[in-house]
Amino acid sequence: MKKLRYTLIAAMATLLFISCDKVSPTGILIAETAVEDRIKMSYEYFYRYMDDEREIYAPDQDEYTFLVGADSHLTNDDGRLREMMQNSLDYDDLLMTHLGDIADTKAEYYLRLEDLLTEYKKKWARKHYKTVFVGDEDDPSQVISDDFYFYIDTVTNTPYALGDLKYPFYPVVGNHDITHSGWALWANIFHTSFYSIYVIVSEEQDKRIVDNFIFLDTANATLGREQVSLIEQDVLTPDEQAEIGLQVRHTFVFSHTSIFHVSSTELTSSFAREETYFLLNQFKKWNVNIAFFGHVHEWDERKNGNTQFLTLETMCEKNNPGPGDYLVRVHVKKDGTLSWERVHMNYTKP
Repeated sequence: MKKLRYTLIAAMATLLFISCDKVSPTGILIAETAVEDRIKMSYEYFYRYMDDEREIYAPDQDEYTFLVGADSHLTNDDGRLREMMQNSLDYDDLLMTHLGDIADTKAEYYLRLEDLLTEYKKKWARKHYKTVFVGDEDDPSQVISDDFYFYIDTVTNTPYALGDLKYPFYPVVGNHDITHSGWALWANIFHTSFYSIYVIVSEEQDKRIVDNFIFLDTANATLGREQVSLIEQDVLTPDEQAEIGLQVRHTFVFSHTSIFHVSSTELTSSFAREETYFLLNQFKKWNVNIAFFGHVHEWDERKNGNTQFLTLETMCEKNNPGPGDYLVRVHVKKDGTLSWERVHMNYTKP
């Protein structure tokens, strides 16, 4: 049934956008799903449905961590993306982020991706919640069905079905995610390409201290008018809720396309120069601590003002067949101290 759903999504998208794949004037391979359309759809979802999903509570520990990867280009082999999820599960990261080009745009690849996400969502749920089976143990069909399992929050004693839990995997959309009408496949799983979440690190009476995570849609190497307008309206920052006592401590930004040339002091030619300066000014306004980019498949690190810019290598085994330091883990201490490290991946294609 799931395979049929993806086939129908891909077929409808192909009929809608057939023969529309092209190369933009900036040299970025794009599809007919323009950024203006994606932002309108994404903001509708973000505004209407993400309120309950925006908050993550930091554990009452010395630090929390999050893991970042880029450009997995999943096809028939999910080994590298699987390794990222397993690494995060083993390390007990609070969340994961992905910098785009998550899978090549075929229905079968997105079917594999959704299966992988479901598999690790179950593993994550069983690690962090008490699992209760409410079916008939003598009925094999019930034993393997998610419908007969509940996950109990041991602090609040609240039961959740698997579908009610939010697996903390947060991607941005990349240019390969939207080629060949891929936006329909990508959005079927992730829903929005423009959003923010925040980690609540402390609560005192009428004040909440949070770390803000901002996800931008730069798949077309442009923000577009709609995204710029929404950013200027501060819809991605908890500051809009200052009246209820939200105070931002750290800000992290995630984008597929970088605003810098790798290994160069020059600004990238992919973005319009006006948008590049807009983003640099916005990063300053947001007091961004670290901005993460992908797309170019090369490592780069630099500092501009108070912001650390990190561009990650691709984790795709086709582009980087050997083991390597393709991931980044950020450590956020309770006292606000930040540090990051590159994380080694070992998977090689059999």
